[in-house]
Amino acid sequence: MFKYTLDNKRYHTLNYYYKKKYGKKVFKVSLNASFSCPNKINGKGCIFCSKLGSGDFAGNKDKDLKTQFEEVKNIMLKKWNDAYFIGYFQANTNTYAPVEVLKEKYESILRLDNVIGLSIATRSDCINEECLNYLVELNKKTDLTIELGLQSMHESTLKYINRGHDLSNFDNCVKKLKENNIKVVVHIINGLPNETKDMMLKTVKHLNKLHIDGIKIHMLHVIKNTELADIYLKNPFHILTKDEYIDIVISQLELLDPKIVIHRITGDPVKEDLIEPKWLLKKFCVLNDIDKEMVRRNSYQGKLLD
Repeated sequence: MFKYTLDNKRYHTLNYYYKKKYGKKVFKVSLNASFSCPNKINGKGCIFCSKLGSGDFAGNKDKDLKTQFEEVKNIMLKKWNDAYFIGYFQANTNTYAPVEVLKEKYESILRLDNVIGLSIATRSDCINEECLNYLVELNKKTDLTIELGLQSMHESTLKYINRGHDLSNFDNCVKKLKENNIKVVVHIINGLPNETKDMMLKTVKHLNKLHIDGIKIHMLHVIKNTELADIYLKNPFHILTKDEYIDIVISQLELLDPKIVIHRITGDPVKEDLIEPKWLLKKFCVLNDIDKEMVRRNSYQGKLLD
């Protein structure tokens, strides 16, 4: 059995990480703190981004953060009545505000019962020195993780998707966070237009060198009312098949340091908004097929690093 798992997974699961660290179930509670995004304010935003800023399953922004948190927590406690919680600031760019605003929002969640940490989704170009200094202090008193979107290491792709920053900006941000012992989780997307399997593998190889703590691997999905949808409907590009995606993900896992925690290995599109790929709606089928194919290949995370 793979070292960093509690079940049949052959990769370092988030469940394993939290169970080993805290001894019981830990849930991330997704929140919408009504932050905006500089990439949307200064332009059209990333071409794939939904109107909810990648927070389709975050809380209702019309409700205060405590109410959002309690609603999700109460649902979770019906299944596991003894758990810890992490406040997940998910929608849009969650450091895009003055530090005083960040403090008020973050710390309102930290004051709640059984909250042992925060996970903050943001962009590498939205952590200035004042913000970084605050995150350093925050990291001393809670289990803090910063989630950074990269999507791809390739400059041509970053320009195509209108990412709004380059690779060096991302690398410098990760370096500063890691120098201050702040955990970093990185988001990448497989299947971006014009990218080959080799390009997707190079993105993972690059992240390995940065000594990140975790990764979220997504499959590109075309969502209604996005620029990507307009591009696809006018001139359809190749969408990875399920088998192609599984092959790429397993190849990426084989290149990843086994200590890197896999926070996500497929996406959760909203059915009503999804244009393609339809196979992504069967999330558990994708997860099970990844497991089965890893067994068939005798594959596991970090295999090619042995």
